[in-house]
Amino acid sequence: MNITQTEEIRCSWCLSSQTYIDYHDNHWGIPIYEDQKLFECLVLESAQAGLSWITILMKIDGYRRAFHQFDVNKVANMSEEEQEELVLNPEIVRHRGKIKATVTNAQAFLKIAQEFGSFSKYFWAFSDNKVIDNRPKTLADVPVVTELAQTISKDLKKRGFKFVGPTICYAYMQAVGMANDHIEDCIARKK
Repeated sequence: MNITQTEEIRCSWCLSSQTYIDYHDNHWGIPIYEDQKLFECLVLESAQAGLSWITILMKIDGYRRAFHQFDVNKVANMSEEEQEELVLNPEIVRHRGKIKATVTNAQAFLKIAQEFGSFSKYFWAFSDNKVIDNRPKTLADVPVVTELAQTISKDLKKRGFKFVGPTICYAYMQAVGMANDHIEDCIARKK
């Protein structure tokens, strides 16, 4: 009797480490509607600018401690002294501009939440509250930037956000599930 073992297929970008696989299988591309989680993802995606995602994944716990478990109200009120202390914190990316941007972005995030009822309502309105399922056949079919990401980036910048260029915005759209870019045969599509 021949037993055929089926191999689980995943997006190839996540195969280099178990940390990546866990993130891919349990977080990436799953729609998020809670403001606190949307804020957390925005902070992490902005911190990733110019770095590899694994660098940020390895520091998530440090980010949680440094930025009050991503309590947007507490982050928005962080003092200059607190921000300067974080420049010395090895548990996060010690980039003064990104640290200051996190506080600035928290303040802008709160303004949007007040204007629209929640950041989630504002953000998801860009896609008419729908997941954009690109159904890429291979990783080469996954865009780095889209017209919608450019639109979101432009609007966020107009509202005072920093480190939210179109590439970061598209990565954010993927991370929070607005854009589903799991390849067609990926096991994450079956979940």
